[in-house]
Amino acid sequence: MCPERLLRTVPHEAENPIEKSLKEAFLLLQDQLKPPFPLTIPFPPEYSQLNHAIAFGILAQPHLAKLLWVYSMLIHVSAEKIETLFISLMRQITGGDFSESNLWLSVEVLKILSNNWDWLVEEPIVLSSALYVYLRLLADHFRLGGSFKLEELKRMEIDFCVKALREHFQLSMHIGRDLVRILQDVTYIPEFKDIWKDLLFDPKSFQVSEFSSLSNLYWRRTPSHFFLLRISPQMESQLRFLLTFVKWGSQKRYQTWFVKKHLYWPGSESMISDIVRFICCVHHPSNEIIHSNVISRWAVIGWLLKSCRRNYYEANAKLALFYDWLFFDEKIDNIMNIEPAMLLMVNSVPQYVDITHMLLEFLFLLVDNYDVHHREMLAGSVSASINLLLRKGVVHSLDPLISCNSISPALRERLNSFLPALHLCCHKKVNEDETSIDI
Repeated sequence: MCPERLLRTVPHEAENPIEKSLKEAFLLLQDQLKPPFPLTIPFPPEYSQLNHAIAFGILAQPHLAKLLWVYSMLIHVSAEKIETLFISLMRQITGGDFSESNLWLSVEVLKILSNNWDWLVEEPIVLSSALYVYLRLLADHFRLGGSFKLEELKRMEIDFCVKALREHFQLSMHIGRDLVRILQDVTYIPEFKDIWKDLLFDPKSFQVSEFSSLSNLYWRRTPSHFFLLRISPQMESQLRFLLTFVKWGSQKRYQTWFVKKHLYWPGSESMISDIVRFICCVHHPSNEIIHSNVISRWAVIGWLLKSCRRNYYEANAKLALFYDWLFFDEKIDNIMNIEPAMLLMVNSVPQYVDITHMLLEFLFLLVDNYDVHHREMLAGSVSASINLLLRKGVVHSLDPLISCNSISPALRERLNSFLPALHLCCHKKVNEDETSIDI
């Protein structure tokens, strides 16, 4: 039997390598995926291939969906690489997609995780990954009223995330600073309102010696694999293609194509913040590409910001763009994470000065209001970010911002007063050996 396709493609598109690998495993082992099951114990390489076959069967053959039961069995027998398979499966749950099939997959994966809790706490990367995924999904799902099935899913998501945070906060901290960002999206839900209150005023209730305030999370850089969790493999490959091969002047048709594939349905805007985090924190082009005529990351992010139709999603995208600025530490953070925001602000002058104005205004609002108890710390981190960007030659001067009459005098004055030492730095010649960006 010829299996269905996982990904929708047009005839001129090359077959996705991940889909090809999964499909080949399925074609080879499909006879082993139905009774009678073989009793032989496979060797480790065979486990991996079997897991690939199961994943393809679940995703491409709806009538084989009962194969999800096999996941529980693989957990019980401690199958090798099952944690990797689970993380791959969670990447197939699409944000902002309220179709029956996507909600079904969300439910079934969560059931397996909840029913195998003892195993889950022994796999910190799976638990923290699942918490990240379902907090993001809950932010989408909770805003919808709907069927009994959707209400049941929301209840399951709340119970799972609350249990992970309350009982295993030390493992939850593996997410790092972005745990705070995604939690803020669900604080209007009563159960999370209580958690947020304890994070602020009673951190000892979480019984983790390393956690005494939110600053302990702020200074933990979020590992890049978390950002991949909300980007499907297909979306990842298409974004990497756009940012690796598409030249300036040719990007519009690729952007239109990307929107039709991933951002066309109601609710899909919620993914824009996830895409921005992926571009800033995961896709770091080489110096060769940076200095070529391939479209830059900052330009793609500018286009994504313009694609936001609702203020709420635009604010989330801007927060995703500036988030590392607020807690930047040169010892642990990567300059490539903060580069796109600066280049977007500088290069938008004068043609798209409204973007520069909007971003500067948003940055200052963040410094003043994101966490009033740590305002001085946030201001110091933003200052450190700009100093490093100047020192490394990402931008040679802040003059395009400070001297632009189209930017309100209040914002320019704020920029000067906010970082008084930088105005002198702007006019210094940057040494040639500092102009390359460390990757």
